[in-house]
Amino acid sequence: MTGAGQIRYIKQREIDLSKWDNCISRSGNGLVYAYSFYLDAMAGNWDALVRNDYETVMPLPWRKKWGIAYLYQPFLTAQLGVFGNRLSADIITSFMAAIPRSFRYWDFSLNHQNLFAGTGYPLYERMNYVLSLNRPYEVIENGYRENIRRNIKKSRDYGCTVARNVSLDSIFELTRFQPATISDREAQSFKNLFAHLHQQGKGETYGIRGKDGNLLASAAFLFSHRRAYYILVGNHPNGRTLGASHALIDAFIQDHANRELLLDFEGSDIRNLAFFYSSFGAREEKYAAVRLNRLPWWAKWMK
Repeated sequence: MTGAGQIRYIKQREIDLSKWDNCISRSGNGLVYAYSFYLDAMAGNWDALVRNDYETVMPLPWRKKWGIAYLYQPFLTAQLGVFGNRLSADIITSFMAAIPRSFRYWDFSLNHQNLFAGTGYPLYERMNYVLSLNRPYEVIENGYRENIRRNIKKSRDYGCTVARNVSLDSIFELTRFQPATISDREAQSFKNLFAHLHQQGKGETYGIRGKDGNLLASAAFLFSHRRAYYILVGNHPNGRTLGASHALIDAFIQDHANRELLLDFEGSDIRNLAFFYSSFGAREEKYAAVRLNRLPWWAKWMK
């Protein structure tokens, strides 16, 4: 393979965090999830592959079960993979080949600039949606489907109002109505991370309150690499018939229109959610994921 350079496996404690974060900052495909402080908060244990002098990097979040180390996707971390500039199928293949054999099972997402054919590894497509906000609000709003406009109007007609700077605790309270269960440890990890970013002006929260003052829809947004990540969402069942989540996203778009910013919806492969995001005029942004099983026979059976 050409152009791969030297790729080293580095344990977490030996990573030069300054060089690492500089690489993520200058990478054309840099994402907030790949910064060292994000990985420290949401993954805990993570090692890395580093090409040359932190020219290109790949975080490796890992856990152990039954004494076997495996690679996984941490909570609220949509995309990881290989970060750098001038990426190619050869470079992605070289990084995958450099993952130590001691990691017997892989199940993780890469990113939107890692999706190459012919790597020799079982990469598959996942779906994200992004909406460019670098236009006047009226232009963006003109791209909404009619059902979005109808639900926003319904929210206003019912006396719903926009709330900014809602507490993370209140958002997590509403996440209990979502299918996925969030552990106390995961919630606290994200609260610590959000506090760090909010202090730098890179974290915001929004909500929609009913006319009785109760929170019907809520979300936390993070900012990095000219992206606003719609990252933590909590909706009350009562808000579904009142257009609350539609009104929340519309309020965020109004506040951030005419900025060099992509609203990153973080998915989705779920058909109904994909339709919802695309109804705001968001476009598809496919990204790569991989699943590989080298477990011993007894562990494969249990898996």
